Amino acid sequence: MRLAVISDIHANLPALEAVLADTATRDVDAVYHLGDLVGYGPWPNEVIERIRDEGIPGVAGNYDTTVAHAHPSCGCQHDDPRHHALSAESYRWTAAHTSAANRRFLASLPFRIDIRPFGGHADGPTLILLHGAATLNNVYWREDRTDRFCEEMVGLLRAREGDAVFFGHTHKPWTRAFRGRTLVNTGSVGRPKDGDPRGSYALVEVCAAGIDVTFPRVPYDVDRAVAAITASTLPTDLGTILRSGGSL
Repeated sequence: MRLAVISDIHANLPALEAVLADTATRDVDAVYHLGDLVGYGPWPNEVIERIRDEGIPGVAGNYDTTVAHAHPSCGCQHDDPRHHALSAESYRWTAAHTSAANRRFLASLPFRIDIRPFGGHADGPTLILLHGAATLNNVYWREDRTDRFCEEMVGLLRAREGDAVFFGHTHKPWTRAFRGRTLVNTGSVGRPKDGDPRGSYALVEVCAAGIDVTFPRVPYDVDRAVAAITASTLPTDLGTILRSGGSL
């Protein structure tokens, strides 16, 4: 089985279009998303509607949950004061510009999805999909997390040896073998933070021998995204972040 797992689109329609076009060339059996469909970008409704129209199942990101339920903030964490301010401005804009119907769709997204590629009555791995961590979807599962943290999360998820856990939220792709489990951060489709502005997703091969993960990087029309940010009332610094792959 071959799967594409995408995350953190963040209302960036050109990036989503490019990544979906790339997955269409990869002979994938299914595409799943790990949430944060909205936030930061100028196309919250269009991205939600494309995901819904394509029938792409997925889980709720912190931005999706907070917009859906009118929380006072997105629950994002930023050490840099300017990034923190941009996050707050983006959240207010997104909450005001996401339609009621699309907020209901965001509210319907589950916290977690489990996939059994070989069926419920056959041996094989479970692929566990979530946005942040086992406790909350706004907890960052970074690559430098301690073994103790990973052990706690794996235990809460009841991930067995051979299973794989997929998440996003940090916008930086990585994979790690941890005590017989595979941990995968898919990176971000629409707002990478690893210095590479191209969209990132996880291409997953599941077979009897195990799980193989690669991270295709997909160029998209960044100029179109930046122009749409500029034409909206979103802060123009958000376009700078797209061009740089995460920095101002």
